[in-house]
Amino acid sequence: MLPDRLFLLLALAAACSKTPAFPADIQTRAALSRASSCDALTQSIQDTAVRQMRSQMDQWKDGLAGGGIATAAGGVPLPAASPGAAPASYSTTNTQVEGVDEADFVKNDGTRILVLSGHTLFTAKSWPPQDLAVAGKLDVEGWPLSMFLDGGQAVIFSVIWAQTSQDSTASICLANLLPCPMGGASTTKITVVDVSDLAAPSVKSETYLPGSSAGARRVGSSVRLVLSDSIRWPAGVVWMPPYDPALYRDPSKLAAAIGALEDKNEAVIRATAVAKWFPPGERKLQDGTVIDIPYSCTDFYLSNAPERLGLVTVATLDLAHLDAGVSRASIVGEPGTLYATRDHLYLASQHWWWWPMAGQRDYTYIHEFDIGDPAAAAYLGSGGVEGYVADSFAMDEQGGYLRVATTTTRYEADPNNPHWFRNLSSTRLTVLAPDGSGSLKMVGEVAPIVDGERLMAARFVGDKGYAVTFRNVDPLVTLDLADPAHPRKVAELTLTGFSSYLQPIDDTHLLAIGQELPLDSTGRPDFSRRAVELSLFDVSDLANPVRTAQVLVGTASAYSEALWDHHAFNWYRPDPAQPGLLAIPFSDWVQPAAAQPWWDNFVSDVRVFSVDPAGKIAPAGSLGMSDAYIQQGTGNWTWFYRPWVRRSVMATDQAGNSFVYAISDAGIRVAPLSTLGSPLGTALFPR
Repeated sequence: MLPDRLFLLLALAAACSKTPAFPADIQTRAALSRASSCDALTQSIQDTAVRQMRSQMDQWKDGLAGGGIATAAGGVPLPAASPGAAPASYSTTNTQVEGVDEADFVKNDGTRILVLSGHTLFTAKSWPPQDLAVAGKLDVEGWPLSMFLDGGQAVIFSVIWAQTSQDSTASICLANLLPCPMGGASTTKITVVDVSDLAAPSVKSETYLPGSSAGARRVGSSVRLVLSDSIRWPAGVVWMPPYDPALYRDPSKLAAAIGALEDKNEAVIRATAVAKWFPPGERKLQDGTVIDIPYSCTDFYLSNAPERLGLVTVATLDLAHLDAGVSRASIVGEPGTLYATRDHLYLASQHWWWWPMAGQRDYTYIHEFDIGDPAAAAYLGSGGVEGYVADSFAMDEQGGYLRVATTTTRYEADPNNPHWFRNLSSTRLTVLAPDGSGSLKMVGEVAPIVDGERLMAARFVGDKGYAVTFRNVDPLVTLDLADPAHPRKVAELTLTGFSSYLQPIDDTHLLAIGQELPLDSTGRPDFSRRAVELSLFDVSDLANPVRTAQVLVGTASAYSEALWDHHAFNWYRPDPAQPGLLAIPFSDWVQPAAAQPWWDNFVSDVRVFSVDPAGKIAPAGSLGMSDAYIQQGTGNWTWFYRPWVRRSVMATDQAGNSFVYAISDAGIRVAPLSTLGSPLGTALFPR
């Protein structure tokens, strides 16, 4: 006897009572329009919700749900910092655009280091380094993830989760391997904290906004938070008929039941007012009074391009005028990649195909906002590019032009399996410019950058561009962008492995972190011999890029958060006439000797390297906190762990002595660069 799950899948595959509508094609003239009224907004949301509901349920009814896409030394005197109220120079959060700060869980200003650990903000005095100490702490509601530091104020973003099931039939979907939409609403809390007194940080304002953070930027006193919010499906929407073995074993009856359920769901959706889809926010005043922050219907922008139903909000808070509260500009659609300059903010989100079919291709819509007003964001225009945008470094604005690097993918049917598709990848550069009518138009392109590979990293420096693609080997590609209408690929440097982040260290050199992946005898990457890799590239001649230095760090088990988060990549060069310093958090596990317990061979520290653009990367030591443990648990059962080092800070005193700070969830440790093995001090966070 066949199990019920198999009967269900066979029924879905056979139940073809009608052909579902073909997914909407790519909109080549993407645009946002402000909602003219609440009725217009309600109509648009209901139409999109009905389309999404029916497309999802049609997949199950017509058997498409089974498809997919294959794809120091002791005894050495420790130098203290020379006198001075502040260091001569210090590192800060690594950001993409000068003057545009990015939120992170560690912030510092030379004399203070603020760290979010667990549910707590810890404040520490960090200068002079020999006086390193925790000064104060503040419990933060929710789970704090990132923050900004602006003078005497810290702005903390924390998430408060609320997970709910949409309906009782969710268990049917889960039990039968079907993707029912699940409820799950999160709230982002913006807490502004007065940190002018490190020993006594205090809350100045609290704002609760629906959605989860998709990124934040700060220019001066103006904070822009991009929020992604899922819709709240009406409680009466049911995604699968109640389970009945007789029904689920009869393909024709099951198809008819799903079709009838779609009609009932549409009636529920059409009867649901807009306020039920997106709840308001709240603002808590210092006297404890809570006031609603309702959405205004005319704050919404509607896209003419197919995007999955959701809400993307650009929330603006001017720290110089907290009493004004938060302003919002919201797009009915999905979040994507955030990129911002001092004046413009771009959101890139993918075209929604409803379900995969042969002949489709990836496409991304880009919406541009003016953020010159510190209190609000204003929509300027939209455009589109082939492919998808992997991260913010794949976008760059220069001289009024937006350059976008993408991985392009098109889908074709798999001749060996009618329910599966093969994807064909390539890479592309597109140059966009405003056309004066609210559109970002393509003015130039390089297509392909490299065919048959995907984009791993990109960086733009003035009128030059650099891209790293990968399949089995890693070409570093140089691009000449001096003529926006005729950008051109200049050269490729092919190496094993790939770089995942590129850091310009002067006009003619790139410092990169990535993974070395030697090839095996079949010409494919040998992951048993992988290693974290640092590379130095001389790109003074675009036609002849050269790797002038390479350092492999650790074993095949090695890892660094800097591989995927540039905030962990700490490039510090206070004197351009001298070599610079690179600090990265690093972890590894070394095979122990027979007599050693395995846990004693876990390594987590800050690795520091001296980088000379003339062509040398030299290890300068490491600073770890393996002796710092955190106790977890209560009652009769507790356990300990050694938190990973995740960030670093570097600072130099007036006499030219440099110091390195290692930061983990357990605390902060500082040591002179000259004797990293002999720390000056450790400040552990109280638990």
